[in-house]
Amino acid sequence: MLPDWELLLRLALAAILGSAIGIERERLIWAAGLRTHMLVSVGACLFMIVSAYGFAGVLGTHVILDPSRVAAQVVSGVGFLGAGSIILRNEVVKGLTTAASMWAVAAIGLAVGGGLYLAAIAATVLILFILAGIKPLEERFRSGRQAVVIQLQAERGSMSVRQLIVQPGETPDVDEVTISLGQHAPKDVDEMVASLSKLPSVIAVKQSQP
Repeated sequence: MLPDWELLLRLALAAILGSAIGIERERLIWAAGLRTHMLVSVGACLFMIVSAYGFAGVLGTHVILDPSRVAAQVVSGVGFLGAGSIILRNEVVKGLTTAASMWAVAAIGLAVGGGLYLAAIAATVLILFILAGIKPLEERFRSGRQAVVIQLQAERGSMSVRQLIVQPGETPDVDEVTISLGQHAPKDVDEMVASLSKLPSVIAVKQSQP
């Protein structure tokens, strides 16, 4: 059987490690923040403890214990929980990183519940580095190639438009055309805007982020 002090230590450590990752998510004001990550970590830890030690009294010749079965169910269950933090907004998926962090926190809780303290602490440090340390590098790559929305005003009927959004402008003789582009380098976008601005029927051109 697991001593009481060891049981309390594992639950407390799971809460501490889960909170370390939850604070990072809370800093970015995500729905799954500090409390959610702590609950996932402590819950996974408790599941592991119960699976490994909770049925010791019924073990015998004809009863075999397999703690890995509960761990596998925790992994599947947290997948559904993480799906709740993923949203689709303006054709852009948000919350994947938070869902992944919840999944990783569950693994940390399982590791603590199984007594793998070093693995749990090392994983926490690595996850924090991935979430906070690599984010500036990721944003740097994204800044090089980003989606762009270009809006221009043109004389009505002067442009042959396909798969673009065209709507009447503020004045009766002007159309507003919105062109949504995929991932393009800023230099290429500037060249496109400059080329459109030179068209004789184009009155004004501006660009923005979607």
